Parts: sequence; C-alpha cells; structure tokens
Amino acid sequence: MTQVLRAAAIHTGKQILLNGWIAIADGKVAAIGTEDIDPIYADAQVTELEGTMVPGYVDIHCHGGGGGAFGGSGEDALAAARTALRTHLNHGTTTMVASLVTGAIDHVAESVRTLGPLVDAGEIAGIHLEGPWLSLKHKGAHAPELLKAPTPEDIATIFDAHPGAVKMVTIAPELEGGIDAVRNFVARGAIAAVGHSDVDYDGAAEAIDAGANNVTHLFNAMNSIHHRIPGPIIKFLDDERITVELIADGVHLHPGIVKHAAETAGRGRTIFVTDSMDATDMSDGDYMLGSLEVSVLDGVARLKSNGSIAGSTLTMERAVQFAVAEAGLEFEDALAAATTTPAAALGRTDIGNLEVGARADVVVLDPSLNVTKVYRGGELAVER
Repeated sequence: MTQVLRAAAIHTGKQILLNGWIAIADGKVAAIGTEDIDPIYADAQVTELEGTMVPGYVDIHCHGGGGGAFGGSGEDALAAARTALRTHLNHGTTTMVASLVTGAIDHVAESVRTLGPLVDAGEIAGIHLEGPWLSLKHKGAHAPELLKAPTPEDIATIFDAHPGAVKMVTIAPELEGGIDAVRNFVARGAIAAVGHSDVDYDGAAEAIDAGANNVTHLFNAMNSIHHRIPGPIIKFLDDERITVELIADGVHLHPGIVKHAAETAGRGRTIFVTDSMDATDMSDGDYMLGSLEVSVLDGVARLKSNGSIAGSTLTMERAVQFAVAEAGLEFEDALAAATTTPAAALGRTDIGNLEVGARADVVVLDPSLNVTKVYRGGELAVER
C-alpha cells in the first residue's frame, strides 16, 4: 500500500523542501513534492510528522553496539550482529558496514563466511576488515601478535570466504606488499582505506595513486602534522580522490579539529563514522574488543593494558549533534557526512538520500536533532 509522509521540512540529500511530502511504494521513494499532495496519491495513507525528515544515516565503520559485536561464527554471531544493527537503528542508522577487528586469517575468513548472508539479504551493506594488515607502531586497539604484512594468498582466503561481502579494507600501505594489496582490494571492488599506518606524506600520495580512496579515522592511529615533516594528514585533506573518516565524539577529536577537517575536505569528502564497539548504549564496565580487554568509564572505551582509546560508544545521532552543536558545522554539512557521502563511498545511490527511486529510509529529527522516528524501507522501525 502506498503511504505518504509529510513534514515541515525535508532534507532529501540534494534539496530542502519546506512543507514537503514523500510518497512511498514498495519500500522506495515513489515521488516527492511540496504543498499539495499529488492527486494520484489521494487514497494513500498520509502520516503527518512533527520535525524534519532526513535520509537514514549510513555508518561505514562500526564494530557493534547494545552488547553485540560483529565477528565470530554460528548463530550466536548472527544474533550479536542483529543486536548491534538494532541498537544503531534506534539512533537513525539504517545502513551499516560491519567492521571486524584484527584476528587470525582463518578466523577473519570464518567471520566473513558467517556475515556474508546478511550482506546478501541487505541487512548489512558489507564487511570492513580493520586488520590484520596494520602497522605495529600505530596498532591502537589491535592485538599486536596478529598483525602482519598482506599476501595475495591471505587476501584471497578472506575475500573468497564469501565473494562480494568485503566492501572495505583498512591497510597500512607502507607494509611489505602494501601497495600491491591496495591495488588488489580495488580490483576486487572494495574500498582501500589507509589507516593504522606509519605512512608519510609521500607514502600517502603513493597509496592514493595506487587506488586508496578512503582514510580510516583521520588523525587517529597515524603520524601527526609537523611543519617540517607534514605526515600524511595534509595530503589526505587536500587530495580530491580520497574521502576521510572523522569520529565526531569529542574524545577522538577536538571540536575544532572536526570543524577544520570537515571544512577543508568539504561536503563531498567528509564521512562521519562511529567506530563503536559493543559497549554502545550499555553501562560502563568491562568489555572485550576482539581478544583485548577494554574498560568503559563515562562512555569512553580504553584498553586495560595501556589506556589507549579502544573504539567508541558513539552513535551517528550523537555524531551529527556534536558536529553541529559543539564543532559548529552547518547542519547540511554534518548531514551529508552521515548520509550522502558515505553512501557515495560505497557506490550506492539507493541509500543516503530521499530522492525518487531510493530506498525509503527516513529519519525524523526534532529541533535538537534527536531521532524521534526511523523508517527503513518504508516500514516504521523506531518510534521514540
């Protein structure tokens, strides 16, 4: 049955409609307009919404939430994945890429094999491998004994576990075989994301020339900026060929850095990610991130072993609020970083926007940018 949603304002991802409406049929946006509803939809169910309609949020880097983490095998792993998806759906994320932490090659391959059917079914938009091809110097919350240089054989083992499931790989391109691995990932249709890397300015340029097209959580787990040794960050911000992830939570990045980086990279290249772990929407306490023990205090996750930040408890709802209220970004720029830009990075035009033909993923926001309702594929999934 066709339904029509109306609101005082709609941000479609391309335009802003005042007193707008969206017609939904078969789970997709069938028409959009302003003022009077097209007579063709005279018999449709009309829902008047209080607030602003925006596209569903798209998170391309998330490890879990609500006590569930992505990874492992069997029915328990599927249940944990769906718990994480539901947790973030409650905060407006209608498209999720499931991120896996560093593990043994066979273990990572088994996780890909387990989660692959969720990719096929559209429950998740793909799998992100954050490890094991990372720099020991910038390992962050990754088990050092499992880090290694990439080989074509290991890459094939993981990718072939469920062909088409892996959509992004974080790589330290300075590792032996790293540049060839970047080319390999891109040839397989995956995003090659530079991260957890000791690469310098010239190495960053070489990786981009080889096809790297995203940066995993810019500033974190990489060399910083120095006036004589610029490191990779300046190159990443300046090069139009690459998108940059920002964890906009005030823990990983200062508000001023979020603003500066987002404005430098621009609306089409800035991507907000949560990098959240299973402690998201849970109480403080002790958790595991892969094989590592994590302590969460006041919502900040840190490794017990050395105090390093270990992912986050961020939601995309909070990231957008933080970017606007604390970092001072324009709402349209923050919204693009949570919707259209990550969707484009995935090569998707059917998500991250509310234009005709897109999946009807709708988030309703109140004036404080709190999520009040979420529709996924035209179905009301969350009402707060």
